Amino acid sequence: MSLLNKNSNKVLIQGLGRDGSFQAERCIEFGTNIVSGVHPTKAGEKFKQDIPIFGSVNEAVSETSPDIGLIFVPAPFAADAIIEQIDANISVIVCVTEGIPIADMVKVNEYLKGKMTRLIGPNCPGYLIPEKKLKVGIIPGSIVKPGNVGVVSRSGTLTYEAIVQLTKLGIGQSACVGIGGDPINGTSFVDVIDMFEEDDNTEAIVMIGEIGGTKEQEAAERIKNSVSKPVVASIVGQTAPEGRRMGHAGAVITGKSALASEKINSLKDAGVVIADSPTEIGQKVKELLKIK
Repeated sequence: MSLLNKNSNKVLIQGLGRDGSFQAERCIEFGTNIVSGVHPTKAGEKFKQDIPIFGSVNEAVSETSPDIGLIFVPAPFAADAIIEQIDANISVIVCVTEGIPIADMVKVNEYLKGKMTRLIGPNCPGYLIPEKKLKVGIIPGSIVKPGNVGVVSRSGTLTYEAIVQLTKLGIGQSACVGIGGDPINGTSFVDVIDMFEEDDNTEAIVMIGEIGGTKEQEAAERIKNSVSKPVVASIVGQTAPEGRRMGHAGAVITGKSALASEKINSLKDAGVVIADSPTEIGQKVKELLKIK
């Protein structure tokens, strides 16, 4: 399921505690069509006067037919929430929750095999499509501008930084996707880059990676062999010491391939324009698109 599907816009929110309720309000303010909520102790109540809350995902799907699920459930229960949404045939699931045990995510990823569901996250800011007024997650709606640059990042805050730079330069975004910083997640750089490559509204791609794992090298290989659109990338953590976690559970150097320098070299070899610092991303895109 592509995140950029023009027909996908009815959202269910699972986990309407303090944080979930606050973020749900921000999504609604942006224009997101939230059709239902799920909370085990609030079934029968209304959120924001008119959005029904159900005790289970199956009930919510039966009554309101959402195709997107947004999860703010606490970490010990988040894997079960994801599986509940998979079983209810939700097309796209965004799990913002941080701190889900790796063993739980191994179980979730195994359960996803052969299913039609696309999982974004966990430990991610979600995604936002400015033109559709669709915000699924916590990316601030105030910083975006409709346009033709696709943004994908492992880091939430650096996603925001890149968007702010682009918007200040008058460069709009086709979609902004935070895939999450955990070692095991549902959607990779390759997945999102493929979506951007196939999307008629995307003319250029911004990718923000970091130390740890080999996801950036996999993206470089895909870009080299299958992507026709220009790509600007920045890799953070270039001075990080080996073995020390830097912010995210997945941002840790565990071998030569996890080094920022190895990732940068792979991306350069694929023809990607490198921003040496995240602060240079906007300017690099401006130069690439030849914007005066």
